[in-house]
Amino acid sequence: MTLKLTTDDQAQLAGGRGPAARLAMSIVARMAEVCGAESLMDITAAHLDSTVYQGEATLEYAERLANLGARVVVPTTLNVSGVDEHGWREWAVPPDWAVKARRQMMAYQSMGAVPTWTCAPYQTDLKPAFGQQIAWGESNAVVFANSVIGARTERYPDLFDVCAAITGRVPAVGLHLTEHRAGQLLLRLTGVSRQVQEDDSFYPVLGHLIGRIAQERIPVIEGIEVTPAEDQLKAFCAATASSGAVALCHLVGITPEAPTLDAAFQGKTPPPPIEVTMDELRAARRELTTAEGEKPDMIVLGSPHFSLAEFQRLAPLLAGKRRHPDVQFLVTSSRLMTHLAEQSGCLETLKQFGGKVTVDTCVLTTPMLHPETRILMTNSAKYAYYAPGLLNTQVVFGRLEDCVHSAIAGRVVRDESLWQS
Repeated sequence: MTLKLTTDDQAQLAGGRGPAARLAMSIVARMAEVCGAESLMDITAAHLDSTVYQGEATLEYAERLANLGARVVVPTTLNVSGVDEHGWREWAVPPDWAVKARRQMMAYQSMGAVPTWTCAPYQTDLKPAFGQQIAWGESNAVVFANSVIGARTERYPDLFDVCAAITGRVPAVGLHLTEHRAGQLLLRLTGVSRQVQEDDSFYPVLGHLIGRIAQERIPVIEGIEVTPAEDQLKAFCAATASSGAVALCHLVGITPEAPTLDAAFQGKTPPPPIEVTMDELRAARRELTTAEGEKPDMIVLGSPHFSLAEFQRLAPLLAGKRRHPDVQFLVTSSRLMTHLAEQSGCLETLKQFGGKVTVDTCVLTTPMLHPETRILMTNSAKYAYYAPGLLNTQVVFGRLEDCVHSAIAGRVVRDESLWQS
């Protein structure tokens, strides 16, 4: 299949917009050929996961583009970086790592991108709109944009996402096209009470289960009887993209492309449903806990990054209390949400409790943990899924309230009543 380039595409490829655009367009065009695309299409926004420092190669790539004069041509947000540039000295981050990670941050910022430094760009002022064609990296952001908002993006990898932002073009394939956005399997909640569905912990557990079943397919979920809050959907989407590779899911009656089951499958006959029962959910919840010890070394919250609403929910749980001296308490968030939390008084409550905030990054992308930090407790399925492999730590999964109670007690405290058979 021959790739057809427009006059502007060819001009960029010939260097008409400078050497950086020429390099970026050569990569976009080659990727399109690999994908079997017939043409390229315009995007109107981008989110760069290339910001995460992963060593000399990612730094060299970013600085080469910057030195060639690269400029993004669409509004572009930046994902988490490899370092909290102001707070890294409080942790175990090697100075050499911090310097190089910051250089990579500055390289991407110099291209005209907005320094959001967050894995939750959909909770900023640059949130895309329904139907908007975008090029987003970061797995949880991709599935949230496609599913909850109804914007359109493929799973854009590091190093390619910036090429899309520089050229304003992507291959016209995959989830950018309506015909590829129909559901591919049906999951039906059976015997899952409204009380369970209203609880925050239900969404990361359900997402973990759905991701494991769906893998790269587009799941349609039927039987959710409540209207989830944005942060609950955020936790759900992040979990589906961690245990699986979900880039789009449809929640019948909730997400915009699934007002009905028929709409979710674009009029096609759904496959036989896979029943999702409390037994499957309990098993999925158990998978998220890998620690055998009863004493967590750290409570870590904020993957994806904590929102203002989450800070506001956390603050009353901490008010007038103190963490146990043997348990660290960490929230990861963006600089914007942290600023808003400070203005609202939530940050002061966290500090009085003995907790800390890390901005612009998270424990999964910067070497900040001390060697003695071996057991983490979290309410995030994403943290729970990745931490054993990426950080060589064990994890206890629990509700937000469980995390707070455990931090105070100095041992794991979990309310199991909601999940008992």
